[in-house]
Amino acid sequence: MDRITWLRERRLEAEERYSTWWAPEYGKTLGLYPNSSHLQFIQKFKDLLAQNSTILDAACGAGRYMPEFVGKGYTVVGSDQSAGMLARAKENFPDVHLEKVGLQEMAFQEMFDAAICMDAMEHICPEDWTVVLRNFQRALKQGGYLYFTVEIADEAEVKAAFEEANGQDLPVVYGEWGNDEVYHYYPSLEQVREWVQQAGFSILEEGEGDGYHHFLMRKL
Repeated sequence: MDRITWLRERRLEAEERYSTWWAPEYGKTLGLYPNSSHLQFIQKFKDLLAQNSTILDAACGAGRYMPEFVGKGYTVVGSDQSAGMLARAKENFPDVHLEKVGLQEMAFQEMFDAAICMDAMEHICPEDWTVVLRNFQRALKQGGYLYFTVEIADEAEVKAAFEEANGQDLPVVYGEWGNDEVYHYYPSLEQVREWVQQAGFSILEEGEGDGYHHFLMRKL
């Protein structure tokens, strides 16, 4: 199988599984509460914003982090590629405008003062990272803020997953987990910083916690 086809199939598989496997239980047995390090960085993020800011919650899922913004003086727009997750978000936050669109297809034009993308970038393949970052750059107003997380994986596990996938002749690159339930890619933090800067962002702060690296940045 060629790589383009393989990546397309893995993405469709992820969308289906989020909609049919996890969405029904999200907020019941899954995704019950935000991680503490995420909340700390969300507060840092909020400290940068004007009270009436318009915020994009990209890859919002069922709205796990929306309580930090909804009803607190902000205008929130949520987006996700999973119809099932958006249905749960609509149940939880009926007054929030939601759009079914993947990170790779976002086409917002300078609509937002700030954006968050929580626990989702690990599902983006290396070919699409720059696409997604450009989409965020275009969606934000000049000087807008972006906060996203990057999942951290043990290097030995990443290496083992790569060797296993290679042994099965899967068209993977280093950092991808070819046999996980849902596609994952773990770029180096150096690579993430390079992509971020190339996309026109300045990194304001970084940190780690709860298995994630946190990036808080501003559009140049």
